Amino acid sequence: MSTTNLSTFDTLLIANRGEIACRIIDSARKLGLRTVAVFSEADRGARHVRLADEAVLLGPAPAKESYLKVDALLDAAASTGAGAIHPGYGFLSEDAAFAEAVEAAGLVFVGPTAEQLRIFGTKHTARDAARAAGVPMIAGSGLLEDVDAAVAASQAIGFPLMLKATGGGGGIGMTVCRTEAELVESFPRVARLAGASFGTAGVFAERYVENARHIEVQVFGDGKGRVVSLGDRDCSLQRRHQKVLEEAPAPDLPDSLRQELHRTSRALCASLNYRSAGTVEFVYDSARQEASFLEVNARLQVEHPVTEAVTGVDLVEWMLRLAQGGGEAKSVLAGLPDGLPVSGSAVEARVYAEDPARNFQPSAGTVTNAEFPATNGVRVDAWVETGTDVSTNYDPLLGKVITSGATRGEAFDRLAAALAGTRIDGIETNLGMLRAVTGLDVVRSVGHSTSTLDSVGDPEPRITVNRPGLQTSVQDWPGRTGLWQIGVPPSGPMDDLSFRLGNTALGNPEGAPGLEFTMTGPSLTFTHATTVCVTGADVTLTVDGTEVPAWTPVTVPAGGTLDVGTAAGHGLRGYILFQGGLDIPEYLAAPPPSPWDSSAGTPDGSCAPATCSAPSSPPPAQLRGRCRWTAVPP
Repeated sequence: MSTTNLSTFDTLLIANRGEIACRIIDSARKLGLRTVAVFSEADRGARHVRLADEAVLLGPAPAKESYLKVDALLDAAASTGAGAIHPGYGFLSEDAAFAEAVEAAGLVFVGPTAEQLRIFGTKHTARDAARAAGVPMIAGSGLLEDVDAAVAASQAIGFPLMLKATGGGGGIGMTVCRTEAELVESFPRVARLAGASFGTAGVFAERYVENARHIEVQVFGDGKGRVVSLGDRDCSLQRRHQKVLEEAPAPDLPDSLRQELHRTSRALCASLNYRSAGTVEFVYDSARQEASFLEVNARLQVEHPVTEAVTGVDLVEWMLRLAQGGGEAKSVLAGLPDGLPVSGSAVEARVYAEDPARNFQPSAGTVTNAEFPATNGVRVDAWVETGTDVSTNYDPLLGKVITSGATRGEAFDRLAAALAGTRIDGIETNLGMLRAVTGLDVVRSVGHSTSTLDSVGDPEPRITVNRPGLQTSVQDWPGRTGLWQIGVPPSGPMDDLSFRLGNTALGNPEGAPGLEFTMTGPSLTFTHATTVCVTGADVTLTVDGTEVPAWTPVTVPAGGTLDVGTAAGHGLRGYILFQGGLDIPEYLAAPPPSPWDSSAGTPDGSCAPATCSAPSSPPPAQLRGRCRWTAVPP
């Protein structure tokens, strides 16, 4: 499509942020559309703001004061001449009232109709529509008025069962009950959570499938009754009901069942004259080889790139062309079969700003280094780059790494290689876990389920900073040289002799990065056995409470804690060197930040309690491991 045959709008406002805003802008530009980004105060410097032709500030960082502020979004569209709004995913993407407000303002809502959003937006009405269309269904209830109704429903459903919030999403309000006592205890809590999170306390129950897989079918409707399916996906690799890795097509699915899921998904959406992109989700019981309806996501999914990889379709382009109406809309599905063929396999890994050492809590801070692979067979949809400020105000998704291949094994091999070449410093991420998952036998052999990741953490070596010490910073020798002319001093360790001697004792190059502290040292806990050497100021050292000597290589066992005390004799500055060194990104032509450089973490450049990864006693020449001294409040 070119700008000469645009019939409805030539300017698109993207009511979203992050990687999906960047991705929508990319397709819109290919179609010749002018793009408008919106942003909060926290996202002033974000990538999507720079990519768009124009950008409008919505308000402060909290989503309810910016990205969820309907009036501000409509005002932004009016002031920039936008004729259409694409909601992306999350935020207002499935909000029927927002879709109505957009169209009432004379704009095009790039997505389903408001009525379709209402029907699919609550799980009990979606189940009713699915049942009427003949979609496979699991035993379940309608809306439950109270705990007595839930107990009565359990007699027909059986245990275990799952309570769900009818307006839920992202796993919120989902609770497994294995006995009647657990059901009675859980029902009030789920109802309260549903009311607080989604504005409706509606709860229903359905049979819980042990070791289930999550299967979904991508559909696209023209709004006139024609719906096509674009293959399927397996999204079983989840943590806390949040998808982490997805692939297309779903592996080891019986052909007859696959065809049934595609057919009934099309029938369900066609029964409502569904418009635009959507996904019909199922729970798959691999033991019984049975699938049952879960829900419909009436929007573009996070994992849509794997479908694009195996079908060759740009789903965002289809959405935009359909939204233009007229002949352009009619041409989107013209001549296509009901079920589009797929070729090869694709897999996607979601990179989250999460701290594995703190039970995957969200991580925030400045990304000091971002590296993504740029090779054939690898696609990266990301919004973070070096210098990006990541906030906890929004979803922790930083980006997605997508790989494809002729076979499933080839796609996973490429993903493993791509993740090995992906690096983000300055904040904590789940990259270590993602790298581990690609090599799990249970995943490669298709023995995985939605609970597989419950027991998978980050196996890469890490250091948890229990106490930061005073002005602790990462240094190397000789530091930043050759920058005096622009006012940057050489930096490096103040007592470089002690620093170099410690590295030499460990067999490292004498300039390998280590830690420098002033007066009081840190307390560090190691996930893997690590050999260290503490030099410089006279301090008392203990490993798990037992005193150990300075100036001598000491091995801290896996799970052990090195505690460096306060200088009580000669010298003020001390050094902690690690066998194998620390692998950190360069900054102003040297790996470590200086003590007076705020990029180190806290405003004075010192380390706050944090987590970093470190080497597990590799050969001296192998400077490996990850170190991210992030600013985390004590």
